[in-house]
Amino acid sequence: MRYILVFDHGTTGIKAVLLDKQGQIKARGYTQFEQIYPQPGWVEHDANTLWEKSLPVAEEALKEAGASWQDVQAIGITNQRETTILWDAQSGRPVHNAIVWQCRRTSDFTDRLRTEGKEALIRGKTGLVTDPYFSGSKVRWLLKNVPEAQPLLEAGRLKFGTVDSWIIWNLSGRALHVTDTSNASRTLLYNIHTRQWDEELLSLFDVSQSILPEVKPSNVIYGMTDPVLTGGCSIPIAGVIGDQQAALYGQKCWEAGTAKSTYGTGAFIVMNLGETPTTSAKGLLTTLACDTSGEPSYAMEGAIFMAGATIEWLIKSLGLIDSPQQANELALSISSSEGVYLVPAFVGLAAPYWQADARGMIFGLTQGSSKAHIARAAYEAMAYQTREVIDIMQKDANLQLSSLRVDGGVTRSDCLMQCLADQLGIPVLRTDDADITAKGTGYLAGLATGFWASPEEILSLPDKTEKFHPRLSEREREQNYQDWLNAVKRVLI
Repeated sequence: MRYILVFDHGTTGIKAVLLDKQGQIKARGYTQFEQIYPQPGWVEHDANTLWEKSLPVAEEALKEAGASWQDVQAIGITNQRETTILWDAQSGRPVHNAIVWQCRRTSDFTDRLRTEGKEALIRGKTGLVTDPYFSGSKVRWLLKNVPEAQPLLEAGRLKFGTVDSWIIWNLSGRALHVTDTSNASRTLLYNIHTRQWDEELLSLFDVSQSILPEVKPSNVIYGMTDPVLTGGCSIPIAGVIGDQQAALYGQKCWEAGTAKSTYGTGAFIVMNLGETPTTSAKGLLTTLACDTSGEPSYAMEGAIFMAGATIEWLIKSLGLIDSPQQANELALSISSSEGVYLVPAFVGLAAPYWQADARGMIFGLTQGSSKAHIARAAYEAMAYQTREVIDIMQKDANLQLSSLRVDGGVTRSDCLMQCLADQLGIPVLRTDDADITAKGTGYLAGLATGFWASPEEILSLPDKTEKFHPRLSEREREQNYQDWLNAVKRVLI
């Protein structure tokens, strides 16, 4: 077979890519879908749309490559994590729109769990904080607020899944109800130490085990597609993994003490911990990722809410600049922000603070401050936040990074790359591959089906990166960082 096909179900769009034996993307298809906002703080997707737009996107990629389903050896799936879907297994119909990972409708319930002292129990079993971000409270909300849910539960017809489970169930002709360890580890219902759905957590969230998918490693064959859907071919479904863990694998951060950071709307920093789970004392998450062969391993994760979204704010809300390219050019036109600090807490602060009520501020403005200083301060803020997360990771895990691999649209900025290297004091390696998440998923699907014989063969594939080295002195680096931390203190409530 010529290709691995990967579905990448993101938060705003669906991508399908074809990966060849040399690890190169030969074709891609893409479509966006609607974001649904029933009320402030609530975010939903039409689950039917997530499925119905998938196969046309794959057909688009196949057509671009001059290929057919017969050329596909396996199908991998990566996805937005935590987004929650309940459906009727008999009719195949979702009982409600998907509740998206960004949705805050269950804040009152998670606040109550913390008030009742359940945080330590949940964190000890799941490695996560008690927050609406994750799937558990979303499932509970659906069970208690959708009238159709309880009768279907009692009739044994109700199914729960994150987006991967929903797509696999449909793609297999409704034969497979499965998920992988990385997605399960984001639900607040899965014990990352026993690798099982946890009865105590299920009781805490009022969720029945009967609705849960079977959990498998990311690197196995889950089953086969319904040939009616895939051009008469029954194709293995393999390589299933959440998007941030997929990027970690795609960046070949397979050993303990290697890390990647993805800069899109926000930023996600993930460090491979190997076989030893470490609980952060400072609000970072412990989750499941993959080792060299694709078997489950532990990772530590820190989320930053505002990365590319900060540049968008400068463009659309303030009108200071016209494009990300102009932001980068302005930021590079000066050597320093000259004491201007932007704390982009527009939707609160994520790791390590988890303060939803914090709000953004700009400090240090003078009459000499220009939009170039503000643009540079925006990129520096991403670097400072990344350093804060990585410093905690290294201390909590007792691991030391020798470099950081980065990906995502914002990494096109040379200013951001240099700011990262300067603040971290280590080389930063930028990949020129915009599909690193899909590649990581494809590698796992290829290993599961013999498309590649071994991880060593994947390591030998071309891997084009650009390296940025630190330029700041240690004194300048530390002084700038301390000034940033002092700015953050002013926005904390």
